[in-house]
Amino acid sequence: MALKKTKNNSQRYKKEELHRVNKRITATKLRLVGDKNGIYSLKEALAIASNIGLDLVEINPKTDPPICRILEYKKFLYEQKKKNKKSKQEKIITKELRLSPQICEHDTLFKIKHAEKFLKSKEKVKFTIFFKGRSIIHKDKGKILLLKCANSLENFGKIEKMPIMEGKKMFIIITPKTKKIIN
Repeated sequence: MALKKTKNNSQRYKKEELHRVNKRITATKLRLVGDKNGIYSLKEALAIASNIGLDLVEINPKTDPPICRILEYKKFLYEQKKKNKKSKQEKIITKELRLSPQICEHDTLFKIKHAEKFLKSKEKVKFTIFFKGRSIIHKDKGKILLLKCANSLENFGKIEKMPIMEGKKMFIIITPKTKKIIN
């Protein structure tokens, strides 16, 4: 039996059930969901659950008749806990902005403004320069351009990875700055 602790007015802990299981179910008729679909009496549903060797768990008590499921209750609680942990994790999205070594100043500023918006919304930014044909000779121009972009975004983010060359691509990754809490 899973219990949830809640505080009441007297500051003592009161135990409250998360789900009704087996004989704690109060309804006379139940709707079973899963392998054995249908409406059963409480006795029939308990008999089916005990024959299988699993628990009868009331999933939704608000419907008429209440919805129940036959399953292993401890495993069910574990999976729910795991699911809740996953949903609380922060998902970091990486946005990629492509540049070329011959890009003009206005286009660079335009890309930087987009990167600024992404960093403000807590997303990583990856600037990529793709060298075509003979432009690979000017790797240093690409590196300077990437560092210039990172330098203009220093108020919004910090460099996670310095300019790296992979094949014909050079890229830099910038992460958003986190706010420091001062006590």
